[in-house]
Amino acid sequence: MFVRAMFIGAILAAASAAAPAAAQPAPAPASARTLPPSTPIKLNSLEEVSSKTVEVGTKVRFAVAEDVVEGGVVVIPRGAPATGTVSWKTGRAIGGKSGKFEVTFDEVTVNGRSLRLMGKHRQEGKGNTLGAVLGSVVISGRSAVMLPGQTVQALTGEAVPF
Repeated sequence: MFVRAMFIGAILAAASAAAPAAAQPAPAPASARTLPPSTPIKLNSLEEVSSKTVEVGTKVRFAVAEDVVEGGVVVIPRGAPATGTVSWKTGRAIGGKSGKFEVTFDEVTVNGRSLRLMGKHRQEGKGNTLGAVLGSVVISGRSAVMLPGQTVQALTGEAVPF
């Protein structure tokens, strides 16, 4: 009887020792890692854009300024091409008002795959209100200009698996 009780006790001990190991979740596979949506991405403009010449709907080219890293892995490499679209524009006006435009970010391309971006960048020229008040109403402000190499910030518009 004593041997039987020890045998049953050994079986119960082995079963309880094995149970926690089975209850632990398995580590996530590498393919389940993602870069979360709304991750900031710094972009450099590749061309000059001026409120004097640009029209709504014009595509604007950018390049990723810095590697986007998640968990020690480069998910979006520096230099990856990105695009935006001029979504709003106003020219300079009488009374010292400056020109302005907004670029809405569209996508970044990584290894041939397009990833959606979100966010906007607003560029404004300098106004000349004081000159207009002191001089005449014919004085106008300056056009808004985005120069090549200017850094702007966009956000990822979706989770990016890597």
